[in-house]
Amino acid sequence: MHPVETMRDRLIVGLDVPTLKEAEKTVRELEGAVSFYKIGYQLAFAGGLDFARELVSGGTKVFLDMKLLDIDNTVAKGVENIVRMGVSMLTLHAYPKAMQAAVEAAKGSELCLLAVTVLTSMDEQDMIDAGYEYDPHTLVLRRSEQALHAGMGGIVCSAEEAEAVRRIVGPDMAVVTPGIRPSGSDHGDQKRVVTPAQAIRNGSSHLVVGRPIVKAPDRRAAAEAILAEMCSA
Repeated sequence: MHPVETMRDRLIVGLDVPTLKEAEKTVRELEGAVSFYKIGYQLAFAGGLDFARELVSGGTKVFLDMKLLDIDNTVAKGVENIVRMGVSMLTLHAYPKAMQAAVEAAKGSELCLLAVTVLTSMDEQDMIDAGYEYDPHTLVLRRSEQALHAGMGGIVCSAEEAEAVRRIVGPDMAVVTPGIRPSGSDHGDQKRVVTPAQAIRNGSSHLVVGRPIVKAPDRRAAAEAILAEMCSA
């Protein structure tokens, strides 16, 4: 398979836009260049869940970024319905009981459950302010071990931590890294960021890229440039 084709399955574009109309426009502009999209809170509450079903029915992969966390039964029932949507990936916070409930609910399905370790917008001071006793790196590794033992399909972490996480989880689990910023681009509210090539070299299996593509004057060109950088690694 051509390297670009391979990388296309590993680039996830975050549809972080305010309306369904804008999401549909983005997907049209990226048709043929991108085959995997993330839908998070912003779009989910503007018709994005039905749009996810539409994308899936057309053969496009969807990563549903819901970061679930609740009592075990509530998490399990939510996961059961998400399995029926046919999406490829789903996030939940890496709390052991929530992960165990989700894994049991998704058993036998193709859904890849991703454990969110530490948000890439958080640094050490943010962790202290939130009451955690661990620094971001330590907590990421601790939660990665817990996700592995729970039977999760993958980890969400900063690409800064991807290499260390990969050593813990082995070659088979997904390591999905947001906070990707091409060289020279604005970091926005992200604090632990790396370039696409660096993320691939660090062991990331999938890169989530939102604003550098969605906010670009030419979205297709931006996506293709990131794919080329991924291939260079």
